[in-house]
Amino acid sequence: MKIALVVADFNFDVTSLMAERARRHAEFLGADAPRVIHVPGVFDMPLAVKRLLKRKDVDGVVMIGAVIKGDTGHDEVIAGATAAAAVDLALEFDKPIGLGITGPGMDRVQALDRIDNAKNAVESVVRMLRTLKEID
Repeated sequence: MKIALVVADFNFDVTSLMAERARRHAEFLGADAPRVIHVPGVFDMPLAVKRLLKRKDVDGVVMIGAVIKGDTGHDEVIAGATAAAAVDLALEFDKPIGLGITGPGMDRVQALDRIDNAKNAVESVVRMLRTLKEID
């Protein structure tokens, strides 16, 4: 299993920790995660994910990001739009996408408390790849 990680650099103090946990967990599960692609923010992920899903050497993608609440409702818009795009891309390319994006509605302390969610996203992709193999 070859999975790629797409990591948002916005809130890098959080997402860098998430990416490291995701990479190590993929290794633990026996998946190869040689590609780590950095994008400016969570909203920028779908285009990079789409390009990766087109590749024959990528079986699935894990999206890593932290959407922290600010003074407006932008966190809800960003998280919702990105999650919807992830679903559409997974169905379009018939490959799993793990949503390792924390938020919306959280502060920085809560974001740091949730860095292990990246492992859950990797677990989801690996389990879906195994499930899809059984179906085929």
